[in-house]
Amino acid sequence: MGHYNYWIVIVLMMIGFYIVIAHGNLIKKIIGLGIFQTSVFILYISMANVDGGTAPIFAEGICQYSNPLPHVLILTAIVVGIATTALGLALTLRIKEAYGTIEEEEIQEKDNLDC
Repeated sequence: MGHYNYWIVIVLMMIGFYIVIAHGNLIKKIIGLGIFQTSVFILYISMANVDGGTAPIFAEGICQYSNPLPHVLILTAIVVGIATTALGLALTLRIKEAYGTIEEEEIQEKDNLDC
């Protein structure tokens, strides 16, 4: 268990992946994608951590710095993730209005009846 952060990432990825595949409810799928996305964020942030590194501010006696770029990229990814989650929820709401359900199988059945 030396790299416990990687084990946490793997467990969260598999939980999110399982939720997306096993459930037909669209809201549950969006939640599963959010969990999967969070595991990727944790992976990038944990890989960017430098033991003994400090913020990249030049000062005397400091010779090892952490790279701030991964953290900035994750902040951007969080914003994009929130926007796509909001869009997914808005589309789910629109699907609920059009089909009367948010269960994937029922939506497919109603689509097949129309053909």
